[in-house]
Amino acid sequence: MSPEQKPSRSFGRRSFLRASGTVAAAGFLAACGGNTGRGGGSTGGKAAISQWYHQYGEAGTQQAALRYAKAYSKADVSVQWIPGDYASKLSSGLVSSNGPDVFEFHPDVQMAKSGQIVPLDDIIADVKSDFTEKDLAANSVDGKVYGIRMIDDPQFLYYRKSLLEKAGVQPPTTFDELIDVSRKLDKGGVKGLYLGLKGGSDILASPLIWATGSELLTADHKVAFDTPATVEGLKKMRKLYTSKTLLLGAPTDWWDPSAFIQGLTAMQWCGLWAMPGIQKALGDDFGIVPLPGIGSAGRPVVYNGGWSTYVSAKAKDVDAAKAFVKWLWIEQTKLQEDWCTSYGFHIPPRKSLAAKATKLQSGTAAEAVKLFETKGHYDDPYWTQAMVTISQDMVNNAVVSGKNPESEVAKARTRVEAELKKIA
Repeated sequence: MSPEQKPSRSFGRRSFLRASGTVAAAGFLAACGGNTGRGGGSTGGKAAISQWYHQYGEAGTQQAALRYAKAYSKADVSVQWIPGDYASKLSSGLVSSNGPDVFEFHPDVQMAKSGQIVPLDDIIADVKSDFTEKDLAANSVDGKVYGIRMIDDPQFLYYRKSLLEKAGVQPPTTFDELIDVSRKLDKGGVKGLYLGLKGGSDILASPLIWATGSELLTADHKVAFDTPATVEGLKKMRKLYTSKTLLLGAPTDWWDPSAFIQGLTAMQWCGLWAMPGIQKALGDDFGIVPLPGIGSAGRPVVYNGGWSTYVSAKAKDVDAAKAFVKWLWIEQTKLQEDWCTSYGFHIPPRKSLAAKATKLQSGTAAEAVKLFETKGHYDDPYWTQAMVTISQDMVNNAVVSGKNPESEVAKARTRVEAELKKIA
């Protein structure tokens, strides 16, 4: 739903603007403002709450966030819509006196361990069983729940059916096939594949590791990606990158489907959020597949991005902030459903709402949900933002710069182990 999704937690988009349910790049909002600023203390006898969102790409999202805030009667909620590098601005805000009381982000153990956020077990207790176990696990540290999941955002490879048919190829089911299909589709001014402005070295850092059959970390939070399979994955990704079939100069990044819609590329990595806009532009001339597996132990991968809401430990009134979060993300199921399906497609993290999401129960959207349920990979709160950056450096160095993949994996392991010691 926005430009920053986690595998890449590529902030600069993690960097997020997530592609909109509207069509071309021009259709994406770049608005900021409207009811902004931190609300400290209270006003007129009511608590004042500052709520931060990253800048979503789908038309109508900012207006919806403002409408939700206005509907809350027990506090004055101001909404700050943050464009650009949301992660950096949030990091600064959380240690300042002008930061958010309530904010959205991705699971990160350091926020919990450092006391930047407060547990939310009390407000989720009555509906905890309605959230999926994986979404709960992603937001849990040491047995406590620190975040309330707002949306699940699976990501896939979109492909143009007509272009694959014209080239006489089938949707790829292995990474070798992906390279071959990309080459055969790269003709007539249409590139074979778009993986974003960085050639996939950011957004596919984690999915690439998963696709080899490796994991980022073990269940007890030890390095798990340092495997021969990961090295092989980097070599395959390098082969794809040097095939010259990737689109590298698009006007917008991977989260925006405009390059795909406008025919600049035959395939593109993007999220479920973009599907309504793609359907509007292309009808049924598109399909989706997971990131194909790599090697003998490989497996297809659907990365589940998405956002959760948190309460800052520095909130002027923590109890008031928690009460607002409970109202919006626990009690107001109609607003939650609106947020998930009215502005692009997102899977509701609550099982009861997902069961009622009719827009996701037919066609390619239903296929996406099934792939998400069977091939989905979730954030690990112990895989911190620093580790995301390390893995992206590893992929960029090995894939884009052509450095020795064995050495890059070894260096990444050393750096990640140092980060793990900080949160032990």
